[in-house]
Amino acid sequence: MRASSLWTNNKKPTISFEFFPPRSEKAAVRFEQVIDDLASLEPSFVSVTFQAGGSAREGSYQLVDKLKNKKGLNAVAYFAGYGLGPDDITSVLDNYKKLDVETIFVVRGDEPHNVDDFKAHPESFAHASDLLSFIGGRYDFCMGAAGYPEGHIEAESLEKDLEYLKLKVDNGAEYIISQYFYDNQYFYDFVDRCRVIGINVPIVAGVMPIYSVKMMNILANLCGATITDAVHQGLAAIDPDDKEAVSNFGVELAVQQCRALIKDGVQGLHFYTMDRSKETVAIVSKLKSEGLL
Repeated sequence: MRASSLWTNNKKPTISFEFFPPRSEKAAVRFEQVIDDLASLEPSFVSVTFQAGGSAREGSYQLVDKLKNKKGLNAVAYFAGYGLGPDDITSVLDNYKKLDVETIFVVRGDEPHNVDDFKAHPESFAHASDLLSFIGGRYDFCMGAAGYPEGHIEAESLEKDLEYLKLKVDNGAEYIISQYFYDNQYFYDFVDRCRVIGINVPIVAGVMPIYSVKMMNILANLCGATITDAVHQGLAAIDPDDKEAVSNFGVELAVQQCRALIKDGVQGLHFYTMDRSKETVAIVSKLKSEGLL
């Protein structure tokens, strides 16, 4: 599957789910049910995250193989090239070709955690745009890139961040998946700014359900997503230790966001599942019952 074909004359937005390789045997057992639960929603594709170092890399290959060749799902493989030299990059991509992967999602990534012997290669690439150029000159993958409605946390400015995104598209990115946001206006403004400067590829909205207050705060701090006043106020009325109430609040918030995004013509919804299924199943099932997906 070449992901770029998904948005050709599509009448409804695509839905897709992000997974990461389980980090323990216990998590792997639970994850089997998560895959089956989310596969039942018939996603347009699923994506698998990737880290450059050690066993995490092997876990990514194995999960892509499972989802694509054993579960029959359209699988998009992340490629995070942080610190990798040219030979290592081609080795990773050759392995994806062996799995018959046609679409990849290219990000710079971050330094691998818990990899004591990891050292960045002196010929590694500093930016995702450089990786896209390198890969595009050697392979025929359909390539995607990440976009940041509120700007990348390391960006000098929104304008500069958008310049880098334009360069990613110029260097071969055929679709964009956005970072998540809790106020749709951030996404609408982002798409408008993209179109003004000539970024015309499909832009998919990232959706992050609120799984817990603690996780929400940690992730928002890591990626720079604004926790809006509406979210703060809604959660203030809930006991943060009441997991069910927090989850229900998050589901309803995401349903409201997705309804509005679909009404306003979003091309796709990409759910950051955190390898969980309950919340995403509830959100997507509700939208499907309303005929929106």
